[in-house]
Amino acid sequence: MKKLLVTFATGFVSLFSFAQKIDKIINPTEVERIERILSADDMQGRKTFTPGIDKAADFIAAEFAKSKLSYFGNLKSYFQEFAMTKSKPVEVSGSIDNEPLTTDNIAANTTAKEISINSLKDYEVVIIRATDTFNRKVFPLFELEKNLLILVDTAHRNRFKSIQRFAGNAKFPSGVSQVFVLTGNLNPTAFNLHIKNEQTAQYLKNVIGVIPGKSRKDELVVFSGHYDHLGIGKPDKNQDSIFNGANDDAAGTTAVMMLARYFGEMKNNERTLIFVAFTAEEIGGFGSRYFSKQMNPDKVVAMFNIEMIGTESKWGTNSAYITGYEKSDMGKILQANLEGSKFHFEPDPYPKQNLFYRSDNATLAELGVPAHTISTSKMEEAPNNEPNYHKQSDEIGTLDMNNMAEIIKAIALSSKTIISGKDTPSRVEKVK
Repeated sequence: MKKLLVTFATGFVSLFSFAQKIDKIINPTEVERIERILSADDMQGRKTFTPGIDKAADFIAAEFAKSKLSYFGNLKSYFQEFAMTKSKPVEVSGSIDNEPLTTDNIAANTTAKEISINSLKDYEVVIIRATDTFNRKVFPLFELEKNLLILVDTAHRNRFKSIQRFAGNAKFPSGVSQVFVLTGNLNPTAFNLHIKNEQTAQYLKNVIGVIPGKSRKDELVVFSGHYDHLGIGKPDKNQDSIFNGANDDAAGTTAVMMLARYFGEMKNNERTLIFVAFTAEEIGGFGSRYFSKQMNPDKVVAMFNIEMIGTESKWGTNSAYITGYEKSDMGKILQANLEGSKFHFEPDPYPKQNLFYRSDNATLAELGVPAHTISTSKMEEAPNNEPNYHKQSDEIGTLDMNNMAEIIKAIALSSKTIISGKDTPSRVEKVK
């Protein structure tokens, strides 16, 4: 009995010491310090291709340096830089039957210097009718690696303007073009179009740090969040013009930085840990897409993508959900490691929103990696959704620092058997 008591006491002291260490590193005060800097007005909303996002990247890199993280792969700094191409039409001519084509009724999602279409047989034709749900019909087209001529009914005029803005964004160089035409003529007999584009190279960067593994260094575990947001817009009647993005996704980026500090102190990872703050999530997930192309997905054991954890989940505090919970057993592993704690992970309660493929985990998940997003964000229809989502009111004062700290600690503790190599989550089915 005495030996049993001694063993129990030793274990209790060890557990108490462990709890003290994580609380010292991950706590509300430190959460607020990082969060306040990332969501400050002088970051200018962290929009891509602005000085504000560069300032945020420098801050994240400085924190990675404090945590003594190694550089990723052959990089010479914490920045993984890549180029994108912005195309602006400077000459547009042509017609659909007798209707002239101009910059008003054309949108070209392309990185080509010139586009020439001489007949309806040159490109595959897609029709968006007045009765079609615009987003559901259009957005999947962007994933197709083929030339498309998309005829959009004039009933979607307002949504067409958003496509014109999207088409003007910078993109990865590609050999395909998607041409949208706003028209009331959805059954034309003749079509010709010539577009000449002015092209500009634009540069972005992910911020990446690494803690090398010990016995299983070739097996990778990724912790990620995106650090970009929407920038500066029109002033709201109750707010200024800056979209601070405190929850979306300074909160997730804060978690990544704190987890890097924690695991750097613990030094108990058998697998290699990669901590990455992605850029350009808000304009198409380009940061995570570029990162994924540099990876061998077969070596990535798990990905913890962290998105909007600054507010309570629908279950209240000490809880979060995991997107794609049913697609691997990763969620069950995490919950088992939290047995006896007050924290609980839940399956994604918003399946209609297709959140599993709407964040930075998506590209690696499509390649078979158990890559899941952890979030607390309420993605229901108004009035039960997040009231500050993509608004100027997404500021630090709307977040719960105590709950954020508990979520970050739960991620750290629940991942312990994955980073140690004891558990390996099952793979996600690849997207063909």
